[in-house]
Amino acid sequence: MEPDFGALDDALDSAGADGYLLDADASTSDQLYLSGFDASDPFLTLYTPDETVLLVSGLEFTRAKRESRADTVRRYADYDYQEKRANNDTSTARDLLYAEFLDEFGVESVLANERFPLATADGLREHGVSVEVDDDDTVGTIRATKTSEEVEHVKAAQEANEAAMRAAQTLIEAAAVRDGVLHYEGEPLTSERVKEEIEVTLLRHGCSLDETIVACGESASIPHDRGSGPLHADETIIIDIFPRDKETKYHADMTRTFVKGDASSEAQEFYDVTREALDAAFDALEPGATGEEVHDAVCDVYEDAGYPTLRSDPSTETGYIHSTGHGVGLDVHEAPSVSTNATDELEPGHIVTIEPGLYDPEIGGVRLEDIVVVTEDGYENFTDYPLDFEL
Repeated sequence: MEPDFGALDDALDSAGADGYLLDADASTSDQLYLSGFDASDPFLTLYTPDETVLLVSGLEFTRAKRESRADTVRRYADYDYQEKRANNDTSTARDLLYAEFLDEFGVESVLANERFPLATADGLREHGVSVEVDDDDTVGTIRATKTSEEVEHVKAAQEANEAAMRAAQTLIEAAAVRDGVLHYEGEPLTSERVKEEIEVTLLRHGCSLDETIVACGESASIPHDRGSGPLHADETIIIDIFPRDKETKYHADMTRTFVKGDASSEAQEFYDVTREALDAAFDALEPGATGEEVHDAVCDVYEDAGYPTLRSDPSTETGYIHSTGHGVGLDVHEAPSVSTNATDELEPGHIVTIEPGLYDPEIGGVRLEDIVVVTEDGYENFTDYPLDFEL
């Protein structure tokens, strides 16, 4: 099932532009999405209402014809690029190449996303091509609504995610406690050792990640602290895993919080209120609801329990100090947002996280995160992992 690019056609028509142009490698998710081509070197994708065309190096030409979603693939040699290089400096040769490419397809004006290279934009303008920024992030908005195939990709990544979380939890459960420090096989159990277990498990399930969070104690009170060093008994341990499937490139995201031993009464209250906040978010989550409304439901629970939130106190450094969730797909953080000022309605096909949490350096941190897709009549939770706390 192909994405619906009708909104992109409308954006081009509204701007009076002939095409939408990207100059990036496939690590830029808009590029991968629009072209369907996974390349580590930058290339051009030109989208018009009539066709999608790629301009790639000779190295990638055959593969682009075979793997991309483009109707037409061109290579540098089609425009005598080596001759241009022989007679001009590299940047001028590139500008001439790109301008000739666009001219072949009758394109005199393009929209580009906000990450479009300035040098490319300036070079095209010097050759009479109008380049305007797509302030509405149209491709990102299209990407937010997942096709059925994309939904299955995220589900598969989440299955791998849960296997990795299970491996991490098993490691912590098996640890012995010596002088307040967790030990495994005679050595202190560290954040790094648990991360290694997570990464190895993900690789065995066809996924990878650049980094993950295994944060204990005071480190757990800082939402994006990656964590390091020995893990301690009776302290909260936040594990947040956000892998990417190596084949499909789609992400998943999940967080659980554990205590090996006995949680303090304050940490237990953090956990209990966060469970309540998680339930409140799901009660509010439905098509037509805004991300802000779901976020407000979480803030209501925390504020009613006496905890500060960024809604009640934008300068607070403790309590609920982040948004409720975000979209997940080719990027681990993408549209739509579930947060203050997220006034657009959630729609069927939107995949979002729901991740309330409480933080205080005197207590630690607690965060719980599931990943769901909005459906016609509510939502489907992809997460099938228990909400254990004390181990």
